[in-house]
Amino acid sequence: MVTARNRSVHDENVLDQRELRGVCGLFVTGVTVVTSQAGGVPVGVTVNSFTSVSLDPPLVLFCIHHKSRVWPVVKEAEAFTVNILAEDQADVCRVFATKEHPHFSMVGSRAGRTGAPILDDALGYLECALHRVIDGGDHLIVIGRVVDLGVQRDDGPLTFFRSGHLRLEI
Repeated sequence: MVTARNRSVHDENVLDQRELRGVCGLFVTGVTVVTSQAGGVPVGVTVNSFTSVSLDPPLVLFCIHHKSRVWPVVKEAEAFTVNILAEDQADVCRVFATKEHPHFSMVGSRAGRTGAPILDDALGYLECALHRVIDGGDHLIVIGRVVDLGVQRDDGPLTFFRSGHLRLEI
C-alpha cells in the first residue's frame, strides 16, 4: 500500500514532525492540567491528550512526554488529578505549559482525596490512582482509575485548535 506521497506504510521516519503536528492540530481537543504531589511538592502540566477509557472499571488516560518533570512525581505518588479547564482559563493553561516554577503560587488549589491538587475554578476534576503505564514512543500513556470526581462550574470548556484556544458557542 502506498500513501498519497508514494511512501510505503512500512517506511519508518518518513514523516515530518511539523507536518504531523499540523495535521493533528486540526483535531479540536479540550485542555486539562494534570497535577500530582509527592514529598510535599505539588506539580502540574498542561495536557490535551486526555480521554475516557472505560466506565466499568472507571478508567481515563493521558499522555505525557517520558522526560517530563511531572512524570516522576506521578509515578512516586501513584496518583494524579485531571483538572478540566474552563473557557476563561487560558492563563492557567499557559502557567502549567511552562517549565518554570512555582505554578501553584499563581493558581489556587486544594489537596484532593489522593493528595493530588485540585485546581480552584476548573470545570471539573477526576482524581485517579495510577492503574497502568504503556510505552508510547517518546510519550507514556498513563491510565488511571478514577477514585473521586466533581463538577465545580457550569461554563464552557477551554479548547485547543491549530495551536490556539477557541471558544465554543453552545
